[in-house]
Amino acid sequence: MSTHLYLLRHGQTEWSESGRHTGRTDIELTPEGEQQARRAGATLARLRGTDQAPALVLTSPRQRATRTAALAGLEVNATTEDLAEWDYGDYEGITTPQIRERVPGWTVWSHPMPGGETHAEVQERARKVLGEVRKILPGGDVVLVGHGHFSRVLIAAWLGLAPDQGVHFGLDPAGICQLGDERGDPQVRRLNVPAWEV
Repeated sequence: MSTHLYLLRHGQTEWSESGRHTGRTDIELTPEGEQQARRAGATLARLRGTDQAPALVLTSPRQRATRTAALAGLEVNATTEDLAEWDYGDYEGITTPQIRERVPGWTVWSHPMPGGETHAEVQERARKVLGEVRKILPGGDVVLVGHGHFSRVLIAAWLGLAPDQGVHFGLDPAGICQLGDERGDPQVRRLNVPAWEV
């Protein structure tokens, strides 16, 4: 039986809708985000194609992630700060255009986060999570419910790529990514499946 790692990004929040960087701030889902989370649960069930519960479900401790997991019908085994969003430091709560007024050309992927996490620190968290996931995967699917930028670093880490390569993987609110392997080589099976698809 082939098993997979599924990443589910939390549903829409006011800040994700407006493009404000949301790391440590514990913000709730919008009504649309709650609907997305419910639909994501049905989409995830269809992607998995089994009634068997995942071997492990982990979430970020932020309420936007835990609420998404609950509305998606997932029974969470544990929450962990290792799945928290990138700590944006001084850029928390502001948008990329606002940051670029001070730092032309700034992106999460190419520039530092003053007062926040480095690329290497985020990559280390992703590798730690994947180390635990790989121990569990032989026994069944694993579902991680978290955030946009961190999940994109996690996809890069799955593929053995540097954290800045996360720029190449889109993940919208309530989007789902399915990771697996082909004869031992890591693979992205599905990327950014919307909550209404499948």
